[in-house]
Amino acid sequence: MRRSAAALVCLLLWTMVACSSAEWVHPNKPKDAFAQDYNKCEGDALRDPKLQQGIRLMLLEATERCLRKMGWQLVEKE
Repeated sequence: MRRSAAALVCLLLWTMVACSSAEWVHPNKPKDAFAQDYNKCEGDALRDPKLQQGIRLMLLEATERCLRKMGWQLVEKE
């Protein structure tokens, strides 16, 4: 029951993000550098023993924290 509830929450969050008009921008890097930085942050988060339990929301939050530390910002598109 907990897994199905967690999966539903993740699906709803993903839907909101996918449908939003926000994008990640960096003051000094081109847009195509985002995928590389995202993959690095996600890989780092996956290696964290605390995040290896498969809780996607925690993994996403850790990845976004890493991106922000790298200088990426989530901003609304105009």
